[in-house]
Amino acid sequence: MKKLILYILFVSFGQLSFSQNDLTKEYNLMPWPEHIEGNDAIFRIDTSMTISINGHLDSKRVDNAAVNFLRRLSNRTGVFIDRGFPLKNQEASIEVSYDSISNLTVNDDESYTLKVQNDKIIIKAVTDVGALRALQTLLQLVSYDEIGYYFKGADIDDSPRFVWRGLMIDVARHFHPIEVLKRNLDAMASVKLNVFHWHLTDDQGFRVESKVYPKLHELASDGLYYTQDQIKDLVTYASNLGIRVIPEIDVPGHASAILTAYPELGSKEGYEYSIERHAGIFDPTLDPTNEETYVFLENLFTEVAALFPDRYFHIGGDENAGKHWNENEKITQFKKEHNLKNNHELQTYFNIRLEKTLNKLDKYLMGWDEIMTPNMPTTAVIHSWRGENEGLPKGGSLISAAKKGYQAVLSNGYYIDRMLSVEHHYSVDPIGNVKLTEDELKRVLGGEATMWSELVTPLTIDSRIWPRTAAIAERFWSPKNVNDIDNMLHRLKDVNHKLEELGIAHIKNRAVILRNISNHQNNSALETLTNLCEPLKVYSRNKGGIEYKSFSPFTLFADACVVDAIDAVPFNKAVSLLKAKNNKEDVSAVIYNSLKKWSTNYDILLPIIDAPNVKPLEPLSKNLSKISKLLLKIFDDEKLSQAEYNELNTTIDILNKPYLDVELAVIESLQELIKFCETNYPIK
Repeated sequence: MKKLILYILFVSFGQLSFSQNDLTKEYNLMPWPEHIEGNDAIFRIDTSMTISINGHLDSKRVDNAAVNFLRRLSNRTGVFIDRGFPLKNQEASIEVSYDSISNLTVNDDESYTLKVQNDKIIIKAVTDVGALRALQTLLQLVSYDEIGYYFKGADIDDSPRFVWRGLMIDVARHFHPIEVLKRNLDAMASVKLNVFHWHLTDDQGFRVESKVYPKLHELASDGLYYTQDQIKDLVTYASNLGIRVIPEIDVPGHASAILTAYPELGSKEGYEYSIERHAGIFDPTLDPTNEETYVFLENLFTEVAALFPDRYFHIGGDENAGKHWNENEKITQFKKEHNLKNNHELQTYFNIRLEKTLNKLDKYLMGWDEIMTPNMPTTAVIHSWRGENEGLPKGGSLISAAKKGYQAVLSNGYYIDRMLSVEHHYSVDPIGNVKLTEDELKRVLGGEATMWSELVTPLTIDSRIWPRTAAIAERFWSPKNVNDIDNMLHRLKDVNHKLEELGIAHIKNRAVILRNISNHQNNSALETLTNLCEPLKVYSRNKGGIEYKSFSPFTLFADACVVDAIDAVPFNKAVSLLKAKNNKEDVSAVIYNSLKKWSTNYDILLPIIDAPNVKPLEPLSKNLSKISKLLLKIFDDEKLSQAEYNELNTTIDILNKPYLDVELAVIESLQELIKFCETNYPIK
């Protein structure tokens, strides 16, 4: 009997796995729901389409979401929808109901059920925010056939794995106008992210209008800051999308901009503070022994906190080596008098003072993981940027924080400004395989993708955030076992293009940059190169933070290139297959046609080669064409001489070096092809 039960369980599990696998190919949903069952229903989209919001509660969020849903649906399908506005408590094509209105906290219930039948679509949620998440899922169920557009049948029961699913945007290093932030909020909502972390201050700028300390925005922003009315508007905009907004005022380090306005709060007397124009870590630091520092911060935090309803307030707290503290005799004496052994203990003293200030404002202090020291109260929230596992310096990790009693959020592994592949980010699980107790698990709130803006402007920011962040959003929402990379890449293609509906300019702005480079000439050769090249990774571009300044050009070739270069991905896969089979009869059309295209690309580039920003690309294009021609000769059954094989290896060595802040994303595959040819095609 036991064997029979085990057999039934095994078969059932196998069928479930197969069914789930099959569904992920059929439905382009991202993030993938907690539970989904496909059905054969087809709900046709036509002019009679209506939405009714049912129940006794009125939610502006759901009203706005329903209107936006109809607008996006009409635009995508071309269907003229007659009634056009949501109904109330009436029979309709899509009926939405929810039980309560969310206050947008970490305790939100975002669960929902969605049933798509032939004649009706039913959405039920505990909160209005859950209804918003359901409408986003429904939009992803739009499909078409020869008759027209329709919603695919499905029964979905969904809720998120983590309560904190965020995106941080740094607006201090490069300022990003409100309209840029709003379109990214729309994109966040489309993939069910629910926290916008707004990094508002740093060495390069203070971006908040302060009526209490006006010199902050007058002297420390280059005139690029958000008015308080703009901030309130953005917070309301985000709230209507079910997104919380967390401000960050970074102290005591990263304080050059603050001290430009108020130098008397600095730790080094006589130092000439100014807005920093380079990237990097700098010495200017607030003086934690000066009582006026705490008066200033209490007044400033009180003013800023009033603009943000959320209970979490981020104080930064990272990357402070305390050099100016060490150079100040008064601060050294203060440490002795208060039995503070080092600068970390001094910063803990500072942080505890700030936490008391924020507690009076009914706020929770949140900071980067450097704030986690033995004396820091566990009411603080640890934002882990240095790792999800234990064993890091000073214990700065998500798991360590959770075990020590802190709530924690992970960003290590999700630093999208490092220009690492979507596969890399998708492979990072917020908890990994660490065993935690139930209470420890609850303290792991979730994660945030981080977009630091040293090398990012409003023109390029979308291409650095999207589409990779959609895949990261799935790690935060979906069950842990939804982790198949190939399947994710398949669904991400669909999501990538639908982001354009929301105004995300990650695709179109690349063409803008290329037209600028070529002086509005034929861009086809440049486009071919951008589809093969990726920006240098892990801060290799702008080494030491001194090559680029605040107003350096960010319309260069590297800025038109993106992670996961579109033509490199299929080429690299094809070469991997060829290497595995090691059979010269298996040279695929992908490999052959790619080489053919690249072999002629230099000739296509030549007519615009004299444009000043195109000329530096000549060696890259010329050598790529050269190596492609030689490999094509081999695959066309023309034997190469020893000299030609030598030329292949010399050329590949040249292409293997970074060039104009990019790297050739097919370089390893080209090296493998050369080895394959040397083995399988003898020298003439």
